[in-house]
Amino acid sequence: MNTKYILIGIAVSAVVTFALRALPFVIFNGKRQMPEMLVKLGKVLPATIMAVLIVYCLKGAVAAPVATGIPSLVGVLVTGGTYKWRHNTLLSILLGTVSYMVMLRLV
Repeated sequence: MNTKYILIGIAVSAVVTFALRALPFVIFNGKRQMPEMLVKLGKVLPATIMAVLIVYCLKGAVAAPVATGIPSLVGVLVTGGTYKWRHNTLLSILLGTVSYMVMLRLV
């Protein structure tokens, strides 16, 4: 494959990604009011996404409770507990991941 086509593909992907992320700021630049539906969605969607991610992480816990269930549950509890304690997203993700990996090695 030609390197030129790969670089063009990467450039097009970068422009489209940037345009899609900049679009809301262009449309709602302070002069227009956001629709009520988007305001409600902005309040509800983060918690909904987190719930879906937790269910996805724990889906293997039923099939293999000792091999993957216990480490996954410990990782989720450590992540949630650390966030509740320190309100630091990066620290809670880091400690939850480390605890999950340690539990995988121990169990």
